[in-house]
Amino acid sequence: MDTMHNTSGMLPGAPQIPAEISAGVQAARRRFGIIGNAPALLAAVQRAVRVAPIDLSVLVTGESGAGKEFFPQIIHANSARKHAKYIAVNCGAIPEGTIDSELFGHEKGSFTGAVASRKGYFEEADGGTIFLDEVAELPLTTQARLLRVLETGEFLKVGSSNVQKTNIRIVAATNVDLRQAIADGKFREDLYYRLSTVQITVPPLRDRGNDIVMLTRKFAADFAERYRMPQIEFSEEARLRMMHYRWPGNVRQLKNIVEQLALFEAGTTVEADTLATYLPAITDTYMPARTGAAGHTYESEREMLFNMIFSLREKIDDLTARLERVQPHITPAVTVDAPAVETPATPFSTTVPALTNYTSIVMPGTGHVPPEPLEKTKIADALVRHSGRRKAAAEELGISERTLYRKIREYGLE
Repeated sequence: MDTMHNTSGMLPGAPQIPAEISAGVQAARRRFGIIGNAPALLAAVQRAVRVAPIDLSVLVTGESGAGKEFFPQIIHANSARKHAKYIAVNCGAIPEGTIDSELFGHEKGSFTGAVASRKGYFEEADGGTIFLDEVAELPLTTQARLLRVLETGEFLKVGSSNVQKTNIRIVAATNVDLRQAIADGKFREDLYYRLSTVQITVPPLRDRGNDIVMLTRKFAADFAERYRMPQIEFSEEARLRMMHYRWPGNVRQLKNIVEQLALFEAGTTVEADTLATYLPAITDTYMPARTGAAGHTYESEREMLFNMIFSLREKIDDLTARLERVQPHITPAVTVDAPAVETPATPFSTTVPALTNYTSIVMPGTGHVPPEPLEKTKIADALVRHSGRRKAAAEELGISERTLYRKIREYGLE
């Protein structure tokens, strides 16, 4: 499970965590394997424990891979509904044409392929809890149906005119800024206020400080025990580098990197240089904000800036070398049966060969990378890193599975 560390203080509106962790938070940590002592994590867990007995809708927000899926489980386990069903639904993984049928059920013959009546999740979970992950991916028509359930507890099966009642608690989660989605016309404002009666924010891994080291040790020890391999250790420089890395994929990405290291570097002490070869180079490092002036020195700031400049210079040199290797293969454009008309010279009159799935090129004279090949490259690389597992690739890229499927078809990456 993910842990959090917020050096700037508590979450907005979150309860203050006492010096001694409450019994409810301790029980939740033990039951769900929560690792870490970061104040922001403890505040979020305590918020979930306190709202659990009160039958209110809860909205969990945070970046992809930050561990949002554990909070609805904490809420359900500490509520009066704990002996009823708990159903988790990934709204982004269900095609738009079938989402209503999945949630509300359908009658026989209501659409092609409906050979029998079927219960939806809201009927199946009657008396229990439904977790709607990636709720921002719901179509607007489905959002209207969901709003009716929240307001009256009523719903209609697809193809039916009989109103049914359900008694469920909804916990939703998203990594999207719903206020911006409302402004863009992609999410209903009334539904937002219904879902977010209580809001829990899960901070990103990069803000969790020493919990990163604790999680690293746990993942390494678990891997060594599971596969009976010598355990890896990390040098002090490697640990510092991990704490200053941005971790765009959050805890999910950290676990992936540690397991790779545990496999290929088994029984060794991982140094910072070795760790760097496993971290995606496309991601910038992250420098956490300082909590006070006591530890502030201009020398350390200057050193970090120099390191960033040197890193940027290496990337520029690498891109320059790649461009020089590609340019000799550029072939002149050929005009067939062209009329003998004098045309002005153009600054770039060569034909660039098609780019592979794993290569991007800076266009001469512009300094810009063509947007589609770069996006195609990132998607292809993510699919390769995750051995074709689209859900994991979508989470790393910070997009929904539905969007990833569309991009795969668009770029011919099937």
